[in-house]
Amino acid sequence: MRGKKVYMVGIGGIGMSALAQLFAGQGAVVLGSDRSEQPTTKLLREKGVDVLIGHSASHVPEDTDVLVYSDAVVEGSDGYAERVRGRELGVPEMNYFEALGRAAEGKRVVSVSGTNGKTTTTAMIAKILIDAGCDPTVVVGSIVSEWGSNFRPSTHSGKSHSKTDSESSQDIFVVEACEYRAHFLNFHPEVFVITNIELEHTDYYTSLSHIEQTFGEAIANMVPQGTLVANTQDISVKRAIASCPEELEGGADTGRSVVDYTKEQVPELLLPGEFNRDNARAAKAAAQTIAPHIAEGRIDASLATFRGTWRRFEYKGVTRGGATLYDDYAHHPTAVAKTIAAAREKFPNKKIAVIFHPHLYSRTRDLWAGFVDALASADEVYILPVFAAREQHDPSVSAEALAQAISNQGTPARSLSGLDGAANVLASLSSDTVAFTMGAGDVYRASEQALREK
Repeated sequence: MRGKKVYMVGIGGIGMSALAQLFAGQGAVVLGSDRSEQPTTKLLREKGVDVLIGHSASHVPEDTDVLVYSDAVVEGSDGYAERVRGRELGVPEMNYFEALGRAAEGKRVVSVSGTNGKTTTTAMIAKILIDAGCDPTVVVGSIVSEWGSNFRPSTHSGKSHSKTDSESSQDIFVVEACEYRAHFLNFHPEVFVITNIELEHTDYYTSLSHIEQTFGEAIANMVPQGTLVANTQDISVKRAIASCPEELEGGADTGRSVVDYTKEQVPELLLPGEFNRDNARAAKAAAQTIAPHIAEGRIDASLATFRGTWRRFEYKGVTRGGATLYDDYAHHPTAVAKTIAAAREKFPNKKIAVIFHPHLYSRTRDLWAGFVDALASADEVYILPVFAAREQHDPSVSAEALAQAISNQGTPARSLSGLDGAANVLASLSSDTVAFTMGAGDVYRASEQALREK
């Protein structure tokens, strides 16, 4: 990428911002736009990447060599005019995962996918390898407190290495690989981690079987001698393996193998919840596979000191009313339920309040019953209007209806009109309550506002 001029539409996205840092580190001139200021846009500026707030076709320089766009930049969205302008200029364009897949070519790729837990698992793998001196390149879907970014470059990138020293550990590329629109098929991993498989991304996948079959294709995309790290007792994982057109477990043609991460023993973690212990098991198995020279005790010591990532059970502070406030990215029913369960494990004598920001009309509609049951496991719930992202308004899905359905389960719930109302609710909660802002949208802004108004 040295000397290339890259324009990135939606540069503030968590993955896009990491890719921007990677390109800039390779010597590219990177410019991009996003609709609003975010923690990631601030991070990019600190690293010398130019960011424009607001979208306009005029932003795209005529001498752009390549245009990279976020999946949220679709026809009808603000940023789409910039994609159209790029085409008028004859600029080649790629989506985020196409570009990231090319960046990973020639590396020893560890890709992490699954419905829930992939961000934390990716960050845990990265920490283990960094602590062991393996110096990986890392792209993860959150800001990791360990290095204060969502991207961590290898200081040895582009250099040659002896294959006898730590098994070329400095060629390792650890990446969070989302299954949305089969984007993870852009990678050919040496180690492919599947945290779990559930129905998700219903604006693309037509059924759970469709998702399982696509995971099977991703398994087949592993390099020869590659290793799948997964819970082999999970029925959807079993079906994904069965649908894989390539032979596993040491087949004569591929030599690919499977490691069951559930058999791993992990130390006591700083993060609460059985789901985080599962994430740690998967991370340990993956690290042992890609870098078998790392002693088990060293892996356990690294996991025991892992502090988590931005928006994953993240402690925010104490509100004016005395409530303890956390923020979490959970936006799938399973993640919501497990986060609430982890909160009860950590705070057994507190009430659990959740301000939930549904993400996408399609997800909310298609996983409705799961959301109702998961949110009803809290003590009180507040629902914000659906964060539409890349979708058009769907009047059949509303915060009011979701709140009513939760109330019908016996848990007090009501809808809120916006983030200001959410901040007011948070500020009013008392010291007997632990409150969570929860969702994949910008609900975290309500927690920040509540704390500013102390």
